[in-house]
This record gives sequence, C-alpha cells and structure tokens, in this order.
Amino acid sequence: MSGEMSFFGLFLQASFLVQLVMLLLLATSVVSWAFIFQRSKALNHARLEVRKFEDKFWSGGDLNRLFQEISARQHVSGMASLFVAGFKEFARLRKSGSASPQAVMDGTYRAMRVSLSREVDALESNLPFLATAGSISPYIGLFGTVWGIMNAFIALGEVQQATLAMVAPGIAEALIATAMGLFAAIPAVIAYNRFSHQVEKLENSYGNFMEEFSSILHRQSHSSDSATRE
Repeated sequence: MSGEMSFFGLFLQASFLVQLVMLLLLATSVVSWAFIFQRSKALNHARLEVRKFEDKFWSGGDLNRLFQEISARQHVSGMASLFVAGFKEFARLRKSGSASPQAVMDGTYRAMRVSLSREVDALESNLPFLATAGSISPYIGLFGTVWGIMNAFIALGEVQQATLAMVAPGIAEALIATAMGLFAAIPAVIAYNRFSHQVEKLENSYGNFMEEFSSILHRQSHSSDSATRE
C-alpha cells in the first residue's frame, strides 16, 4: 500500500467520529487481551491447586492436621477454601454440643456453599467484559463503517465527476472500523466460551468434593454420636 492508503494514513484522514470508534475498539481489544492472559493464568492455577489438594486429601492423612496446615497459609482458595470452611463449621458445631448431627451437617454444607459461591465468583472475574466485548464490538465497528461510507457518498455527491480514486479512501477507512470490530470481538468470544467451560468444570469438581466431604463428615458425626451413646 502507498503511504496515503496505509492504516495510519487512513486513520488520520477519517472523520472524528470514525477515529473515536477505532480508538474505542483498539482500547477494547487491548483490555480484552489483558483479561484473556490474566484469566488463563488464574484458571490454570486453579486447576493445579485442585490436583494438589485432592492428592493430599485422598492420601489418607489426618483431616485435623490437613486443616491446620491449610489454615496456616496466608491465602486459601479453590477446593482448599471449601474444605477449610466446611471443617471449621463442622468442628464449631460439634464443639457446641447443642446441635443434632443433622443440624451439624446442614450448617457445614451451608458454609461450604457460601465458600463455593465466592470461589466461582472469583473464577468468573472479568468474563462479563469479554462477553460484552465479543457481542458489541462488531456493532460498534459497523456503526463506524456506516458513518464513514455515508460521509464518503455525501462528499461524492458534491462533485460533478466522480471517480473510484475519490471514493476509495473514504470507503477503505470506513471498512477498517468493521475489521477492528471483528479483531476485538473474535478473540473475546473464543476466550469467553473457553473460560466459561473451564469454570463450569471447576465448579463441578468443587461440587463433587462438597458431596464427598459431606459424606465423610456425616459418617464421622454419626459414628461419634453412636460411641457417645454407648
């Protein structure tokens, strides 16, 4: 392309509104990519933490020792957070001595449900922005294109003899807005769908752990209650 028909040259020749649309789409793309890298790193870390915790939890070690080890950390997240919330509430209700085994389990499960909700909210952080960027960026680009083409035809109508060379730059700069809209939208949509699937899988893993851990605590609660009665 010649210097006049380069991307930067067409950007400078575009109307103020089309320039504003291009800058908005460029900023959206930059922010989207930043969130994509950040979410990818966070979800990879979450999956790694799940594997590490499950290895420790199902190794057959003492749950009290595991609870103390995890509670000593400065930051607890993921499946470990559910374990700490559930075990802490279970121990507190058992120590009170006034709650029935069913009440103990109900309180324990509620505590884990609250922790699960917080963890899922953290995993879904920034995903709404990607969904919004993926859905509206093409329309923003299309708006810039329509506006640019409209201006090009208005200018074309003011001359007596129209040539392709006169209208081509205006149409080209307008079409760039659509291209930028697609450039911002496509990665955002792909990333949103991929991350949503990963979050769903992690949420299922957390839910399965809650059920399994509840079953373990339920057996402990009833066995302890039976031993006390005897």
